[in-house]
Amino acid sequence: MTTKRGRERAVRIAELKAQLSKHLRSAQRGEIITVLDREMPIARIVPIERDGDRLITSPATVDWKDIEPPRHVPIGVDVVALLLEDRRRR
Repeated sequence: MTTKRGRERAVRIAELKAQLSKHLRSAQRGEIITVLDREMPIARIVPIERDGDRLITSPATVDWKDIEPPRHVPIGVDVVALLLEDRRRR
């Protein structure tokens, strides 16, 4: 199902998966795509407003294997115990 309201369109997940490139091109042209899961809006694909907003990436300059893991910082709390306690409450 696709509904259009001006420059906004709603598509179900299955249609988005089947025609992702088409919907991304629509967003690139300025259209807003609302993603529906059983008729409930769950996400939006929005166009980038200006060239300055574009995400610019560059290749990594360091291999991830050469990065030292962060040192242990004692926080005085047993995080695992807190997690288990939270899970029991739910």
